[in-house]
Amino acid sequence: MGFSYASADKIAKLIPTNATLDEAINQVDQLKKMIQEDKQIQELFDLSKTLEGLKRHASKHAAGVVISQEPIYNRCPLYKPAGEDVIIAQFSKEHLEDVGLIKFDFLGLRNLTVIDFAVKLIKKYENENFDLLNIPTNDKEVFKLLSSGATLGVFQLESSGMQKLISELKPTVFEDLIALVALYRPGPLGSGMVKDFIERKHGISKVEYPLPQLEPILKETYGIILYQEQVMQIANVLAGYTLAEADILRKSMGKKDKEKMAQQRSVFVERCVKNGIDEKKAESIFDLMEYFAGYGFNKSHSAAYAYIAYQTAYLKTHYPAYFMCALLTSEANNTDKVAIYIDECNRLNIPILPPDINESYTKVTVVYPIF
Repeated sequence: MGFSYASADKIAKLIPTNATLDEAINQVDQLKKMIQEDKQIQELFDLSKTLEGLKRHASKHAAGVVISQEPIYNRCPLYKPAGEDVIIAQFSKEHLEDVGLIKFDFLGLRNLTVIDFAVKLIKKYENENFDLLNIPTNDKEVFKLLSSGATLGVFQLESSGMQKLISELKPTVFEDLIALVALYRPGPLGSGMVKDFIERKHGISKVEYPLPQLEPILKETYGIILYQEQVMQIANVLAGYTLAEADILRKSMGKKDKEKMAQQRSVFVERCVKNGIDEKKAESIFDLMEYFAGYGFNKSHSAAYAYIAYQTAYLKTHYPAYFMCALLTSEANNTDKVAIYIDECNRLNIPILPPDINESYTKVTVVYPIF
C-alpha cells in the first residue's frame, strides 16, 4: 500500500500485544485519531480486519508424525513442499483426530546419544554382552544415588530444583520416579500436592482413599490423583464408563469445558448411584477428579521419561567413567557444561587427563584400564 517502514512501524507499535484490531482502536485514542484523520490508514485497517485471524502460511510440526491404518489421502488432503522429500497432512492436530487419524511426537533427545555412546564404551572395554534394556528396575544402589540428589547428568533430574525434590522424596521404587517427573511442574508444585505426596510416602501423613474401590488405582500415588489415566480408571470402575467415554471425560476436565463438565457430572453421578454409591459421595469424588485433572499428567509420557532417567542413573551408578565420558563428549562445545561435568568427575574420583597424541581420539574417551 506504499507505507514507509517508519509509518508501518509507528502504527504497529500502537497496537497492544494480543489485542484484536477493534480492541486496539477502542483502547488507543491516538490510533483512533489517526484512522479518523487519514483515509489511507482507514483503508489499511479495513483491509486488515478482513485478513485478521486467517492462516498466514503453511508450517509443519518439528516432531509430529501422523499414523494411519490406510492411505492418508483417503482421510485428509496432503501437501508436498517444493524441494523437500516430505509429505505433510494439511489438517491441524485437532482436525486430524476428527477424521480418525493420530499424531505422535517423536522427540530427538541428546540423552539417547549419551546413552548409546556410553553403552558402546562399556561393550568395548567391560562387557560385550551388556544390554541396557535388561537391567533391573529395582537396583538399590541406583535408588541410593537418586535419593542422595547426586543426579548431575541424569536425564530430567539434574536441575537444582529437581535435585532438592528428589533428595526430599527419596524414591525407593520405579513408580516413585514416574511420579517425580509428573510432580515437578508448576501446577503440582504450587498447589501443595508435592508436599502432601512426600509426607504420605514417608508416613508423616495418613494415606486415605475416598472409597475402598479406589485403593488399587491410587495406591502407587499414595491416595493422590496424579495421572490422567487415574481419572479415566476411576470413571471406569465407579461409573462404568468405557475407556473411550473416560477419555472424553479426561479431555473435558483438562480443557475446563464448563458445558461438557456439567453434562459429565450428571452422567457420572447417575451411573455411580446405579452402582450403589451414595450420591453425595459420587459428587465429592467428581469434584476431586475435576480438581486434580487440572494438574493431571499423562502417565505413559512420565513413565517413558522416568525410564530414560533410570537408565542414565544406572550408568552413572555402575559405570561412572563411561557415563561421564559420554556426557563430556555430548557437551564438548559447551564450555560451561564441560566445566560442571569435570567438577563432577573430580567428585567421583575420576581423573581427567590432558590431550595425548598417543591416546586421544576425536571424542572424549576412556583410557583402559581405568585404574
